[in-house]
Amino acid sequence: MTHVVVVGAGLAGLTSALHLRGAGCEVTVVERETHPGGRAGRLDLEGGYRLDTGPSVLTMPDLLEEPLTAVGEKLGDRLDLVRLDPAYNARFADGSEIDVLTDADAMEQEVREKVSARDADGYRRLRDWLGELYRVQMGTFIDANFDSPLDALSPELVRLGMLGGFGRLGPRIAKFLQDERLRRIFSFQALYAGVPPAKALAAYGVIAYMDTIAGVYFPRGKDGVPGGVRALPQAYADAAEAAGVTFRYGTDVTGLTRGGDRVTAVETAGGTLPCDSVVLTLDLPAVYELLGRTPRRAVPLRWSPSAYVVHLGLDRRADDLGHHTISFGDAWASTFDEIITRGELMRDPSLLITRPTATDPTLAPTGGDYVSVLAPCPNLERGPDLDWDRMGPRYRDELLGVLAGRGIDVGTGIVAEHAISPADWQRMGMAAGTPFSAAHTFAQTGPFRSGNRVRGARNAFLAGCGTTPGVGVPTVVVSGKLAAERIVGRRTSS
Repeated sequence: MTHVVVVGAGLAGLTSALHLRGAGCEVTVVERETHPGGRAGRLDLEGGYRLDTGPSVLTMPDLLEEPLTAVGEKLGDRLDLVRLDPAYNARFADGSEIDVLTDADAMEQEVREKVSARDADGYRRLRDWLGELYRVQMGTFIDANFDSPLDALSPELVRLGMLGGFGRLGPRIAKFLQDERLRRIFSFQALYAGVPPAKALAAYGVIAYMDTIAGVYFPRGKDGVPGGVRALPQAYADAAEAAGVTFRYGTDVTGLTRGGDRVTAVETAGGTLPCDSVVLTLDLPAVYELLGRTPRRAVPLRWSPSAYVVHLGLDRRADDLGHHTISFGDAWASTFDEIITRGELMRDPSLLITRPTATDPTLAPTGGDYVSVLAPCPNLERGPDLDWDRMGPRYRDELLGVLAGRGIDVGTGIVAEHAISPADWQRMGMAAGTPFSAAHTFAQTGPFRSGNRVRGARNAFLAGCGTTPGVGVPTVVVSGKLAAERIVGRRTSS
C-alpha cells in the first residue's frame, strides 16, 4: 500500500488526504497546530465567543462534498449547511442598500425596485454570462492538472475567448449594468484574486458566479457541536480519521529526506516518517525552503493584498446586521490603487462586516453577539513601512469610527476582542503577510500559476491556494484533489 504523508491539515491537506484514502492509500497527516483548519482557523475567546479567524464565505457545496464522497460519506451527514438569503446586504455612501439574492427572480425584482428596469434586464443577461463562464472553465481550467501551457489549448479556450474571458472584468460587467452600485456588487470579488476589477481578467467573473448565483452558505451547529466555518475542516478531519487516516497534531515538520529525485521521508520534531509520496500544503516560500530550492521564474511572484480583521464579542445583540454586510465607501477605483499600487491604507474604506451569530446564535453567549470587520490593506511587500504592531490599535479605532459614521455601530458593548494584522499573518507563516497568497495576475493564472508538481522531486506534490487552481475555499478544495490525482494517476472522483 502506498504511504503518503500530507504536510498540513488545512482544507487542501484534508481534501487531499480524503481522496488519497478513498483511492486506497495509507495516509498520515502532519499538522503543527492542535486541531485541523489551517487558514480556516479558530479561536475561542473568554465568555463563549467562538471565532472563525479565516474564511467567512463558503460557496459551491457540490465541490465541498466531493472529498467526503471519496470515502463514502455525504456532506449533510456531517454538516448543517445553511444557504444565506441574502448572501450579502450591500450598503452605499449615499445611504441606499441593495440585497444580493441568489434566486434569479428575487434578485431581478430587487434590482427592478431599487435601481431600474433596464438594469434588471441587464442582471438577467449578466447572470446567463456568468453561468456560461463557469461552465466553460470548471472542467478544463479549474478542476484540471496542467503540465504545460499547451494543455490549456482546447475548444473551451476558444469558447472562453468568445465569451470575453480574456478582456477585463470591470468593463465587461459594465456592458450589462449601468448602475455603479451594481457594478461593484458583481466585481468586488476580484480582490479575492488579488487584482482590481478594472484589471482582472473577465474570466474571474467565475468568482462572482460562485458568490452571487451559486449561493453563499454557512455551517450551523449540529447535534450539540458548534458551527462556524471551522466546522468544515473539522468534518473533513473526522471523516478522514474514520476512514483510517492517521493524524499527528502538534507536530512541526523540520525537513525532507531525499534519495535521488525522490522524497523518502518527512522529518518531524517527533521523528521520521518514511513515505512513498508527499503532499506539501504550506505557503510557497515555506515549501521551497523545505525542498531546498526555489524555482526560477521569469517574473517574481506577486502577492495579493492582505487584510486587517478585528473580531468583536459584544454583550448585546446587533440585530440590525445580517450575516454579511458590505459597507462601500464613496471611493472605488482609488482604493485599489492605494492598497495594491501605492501600499497605503484606504482613505475611504470599503469593509466587509460578518455577523455569524445571525445564522448560528450559539457562537456567542446568550444575549451577546459576535461581529468581525475586514478591511483590505497592503501586503507587507507593498507596504513595508506600515508598522502594524504599533499602528494596529489606532487603525482599529479608525475603522469602527468610519462604520459608526455610516450608521453601523459595532463599537459599543465590546467585552471580548481579537485583531489580526498583516504582521500576524506573516507570523503564521503566510508570505508577504497575506492570507490570500499569490495574486491571480495573468502570469500567475491557470497553466502559468505555480504548478502542483515539484521539479526535481518526482513524488512530491503541492496543494493549497498558492498552487493551481488558486485562492478561495472551493478552489483550495479542488487543489487537494488535483494533488491526490497526481499520486494515484487517475481521477479520484467523478
